[in-house]
Amino acid sequence: MAYQLKIIIGSTRQGRKGTAVADWFSTIAQEHSDFEVEVLDLKQIDLPLFDEEEHPRLKKYKHEHTKNWSKSIDAADAYVIVTPEYNFSYPATIKNALDYLSLEWAEKPLAFVSYGGLSGGMRAVQELKPVITTLGMMPIPQAVNIPMFTTMLNEQGIFTGNERLEQSANAMLNALLRWTKALKQMRENP
Repeated sequence: MAYQLKIIIGSTRQGRKGTAVADWFSTIAQEHSDFEVEVLDLKQIDLPLFDEEEHPRLKKYKHEHTKNWSKSIDAADAYVIVTPEYNFSYPATIKNALDYLSLEWAEKPLAFVSYGGLSGGMRAVQELKPVITTLGMMPIPQAVNIPMFTTMLNEQGIFTGNERLEQSANAMLNALLRWTKALKQMRENP
């Protein structure tokens, strides 16, 4: 049985590099036969600023974009957020996408692939963890943090991680799989 893994690209700005990082990571994730991988690009999904009338926990969605987002997220067993670091934090697009839903996120594991300058996006991840836990997700300790990520982009804009990053990605995916199995069993046996 393959578990549904949704990789969410958080950056939506012009000239972003998150798609290159997500392409690299999703290739590694697809090699794990226990996961069926889907990449969700927040730029393509294009959620407006939260515009539902009712609280998300009620699941009384009026807008088609929310219903589609809900269906996609609800189908997942686990998530990976690919995020840059903006001003010691994460992009507003990620917070907006998280805030749209409630129950769909609950009791599922989440891992991070972050990128940036010297910090490798770790400050963005630290800022996201309280939001993630409030939504009932389990942020796993293993992560992929990519410092000075632009040095790993070639002239065509393709990201190529080094051996250390690939080992980190595989270790994170192995841990994510363990959490996915455990939390799925917990959801199915309340």
